[in-house]
Amino acid sequence: MIERENSVVVAHAGMDLRWQWLILLFVVCAIVYWLSPVLMPFVAAALFAYLADPVVDRLERWMGRSLAVSLVFLVVTVILVVIVLLLVPFIERQISNFLSQLPIWLDWFQTRATPWLETRFGISPDVLDTQKILDALRDNWKEAGGFAATVLGRVSKSGMAVVGWVLNLVMIPVVAFYLLRDWDLLVVRIAALIPRSISPVVTRLARESDDVLGAFLRGQLSVMVALGAFYGVGLWMVGVSVGPLIGMAAGLISFVPYLGAITGVVMGVIAALVQYQDWTHVLLVLGVFAVGQALEGYVLVPRLVGEKIGLHPVAVIFAVLAGGELFGFLGVLLALPVASVVVVVLRYLYDRYTTSELYTATAEPVIVVAGTPMSATADASEVVLERSTAGDSLSDP
Repeated sequence: MIERENSVVVAHAGMDLRWQWLILLFVVCAIVYWLSPVLMPFVAAALFAYLADPVVDRLERWMGRSLAVSLVFLVVTVILVVIVLLLVPFIERQISNFLSQLPIWLDWFQTRATPWLETRFGISPDVLDTQKILDALRDNWKEAGGFAATVLGRVSKSGMAVVGWVLNLVMIPVVAFYLLRDWDLLVVRIAALIPRSISPVVTRLARESDDVLGAFLRGQLSVMVALGAFYGVGLWMVGVSVGPLIGMAAGLISFVPYLGAITGVVMGVIAALVQYQDWTHVLLVLGVFAVGQALEGYVLVPRLVGEKIGLHPVAVIFAVLAGGELFGFLGVLLALPVASVVVVVLRYLYDRYTTSELYTATAEPVIVVAGTPMSATADASEVVLERSTAGDSLSDP
């Protein structure tokens, strides 16, 4: 009797602990939701610190932690400055080239594509008023006078918003420096707060999540850069004048499966049709993206990302959309890392379920003494009638 009461008390304590974890999870989600507008620089800084921590750990073999962090920041700063000096003028020229060709694109859409769509699918030409879009883009670009002038114009119109953006940009490297310097200490202190009863399980899940996150963040970023460079160079070699811009855009959004390739194919085909008005360059554009997809599927992803994440493309799209809907840009930033951790937890729960008694237990047949009404049993297929001692006939009531 005492043992039974003790087991009941333990069960109630277990239920209370589960409720406590659910409440804690709810509170954390609520805090993230309410503070999402100001959390973006901290999340970006934490992601940078997480990515740079292995490099700093290796440098610690020859120097102190603070010096190693300073060296990493110096190298990253130099790389960013070089990229900005080289890419910003190039991107501005590409955007100017794109906007100068946009009237030709829209004229092609109105004179050729729209009649074809109306003839084949019955789509009205009034569905998309391309002239209004063209006038708005042309007016805004003339008023701005260029890419830099556009940024300055927006700065002058919304001073407080720009101040907020500047503060966020300044905060990211500052917060990242301190997080990276104290990263190992923070990990130890967080591990010390975990209840001892679940510490082994949490440690195991944290280690697996670290493997998944490392594979995703470092690998996927490398895949995005590689695809953007390949698409841009490939379209430029094909002869598409705005090919580098299209290729970079397709590479940057390639973290969502097939979205980058589909966007690049649509824009590349339209650019080739408008610029050359033949099918040869269209086929060349399709060939660039076909080779890029094969390169991504058979070389880049297996080597740089691996199969550790295992997210279905539909799950990736849902995670990005749900994160953006709930938390805005912060949600998009966290969607796939959180989803990859959720995959680790789901794998653990699946293993626990398949080894649990709920899954492995088999139903035993119900033995009913002869004479018991059949309606008294839940399932007639589980009924076994007791035979008479003679064994040759069933006994009657």
